[in-house]
Amino acid sequence: MPLKLKTILSLLFAAASALAYAQDMNPAQPGTLNYVEGQVSLAGVPLTMQSVGKTTLQPTQLLETRTGRAEILLTPGVFLRVGANSAVAIVSPEIMHTEVSLVRGKADVEVDQIYKENLILVDQQGTQTQLLKAGLYAFNTPSQSVRVFDGKAAVSNLDAPQDAKHVVIKGGHKLLLTGEPTKPAHFDKDGSEDGLYAWSSLRSEYLGAANENLATEYAGVDDFYSGWFWDQNLFGYTWLPGDGMMFSPFGFGFYSPYYLNGGGMIYGRRGYGRGGYGGGYGHRGNGGPIHGRSGGGMRGGGFHGGGGGAHAGGGGHR
Repeated sequence: MPLKLKTILSLLFAAASALAYAQDMNPAQPGTLNYVEGQVSLAGVPLTMQSVGKTTLQPTQLLETRTGRAEILLTPGVFLRVGANSAVAIVSPEIMHTEVSLVRGKADVEVDQIYKENLILVDQQGTQTQLLKAGLYAFNTPSQSVRVFDGKAAVSNLDAPQDAKHVVIKGGHKLLLTGEPTKPAHFDKDGSEDGLYAWSSLRSEYLGAANENLATEYAGVDDFYSGWFWDQNLFGYTWLPGDGMMFSPFGFGFYSPYYLNGGGMIYGRRGYGRGGYGGGYGHRGNGGPIHGRSGGGMRGGGFHGGGGGAHAGGGGHR
């Protein structure tokens, strides 16, 4: 067989395999596994890169890492990253009440976009942290702490009444979770950039590059909605905003196709604004979007069906 023909056939086979793999993905929703490396298991079953996009953490299931790390999708634009020798569980996978529990070890949460309708909670050592703004949040059970590199969070005691006072942590501050939450203190951001921080930054860079590729492909498409979109080259989901351009806390850009098509930083239209976004999903496989399941794809309206997205409720401090 001529070398040129052999090369072409190999490329066609690889493309067909990638397309078949992408079409086998589950709709992205809170708890979807987006990346894994090293020794990681879910409910005792080992996870590999073949599990990415096909595995969703269910309530009561424990994801555990040994020498590995894992990335999990929460609401569109929010990534949970689990460090080595750690364990996490999904408490609530709802888009308007997304709650995870750090059982042990370390976890970072990158928040690139959050709406007031999103209630995003992280439970740790008898406390509960609500993420209020875009930013980077680091949770650590060995040091019994919450660090807010950028953003804003509110910490309360799980055993306290719902109307009990919470402690607000702003960017550059940490809170020790020894007993009742007390008072946040400044911390050295540069000195706190550990291995998980560096890995999260690298993942954010990869996701930003995948976003730019997909946003370029979808530029000019009408009725585009924010959500998770599968990228074959990344072998994972990335996030595309519904409009404008946004930066991750690590400084990497996430573009909307409208922005690349000359739409500029315009919010409140085509899926943005109060209660108007659809956190759907899309697939990139055959050169365009794949429509169908759960109202997703280009015209999807959220995780739970077409048209609506998240409209009300769920916000505020507990």
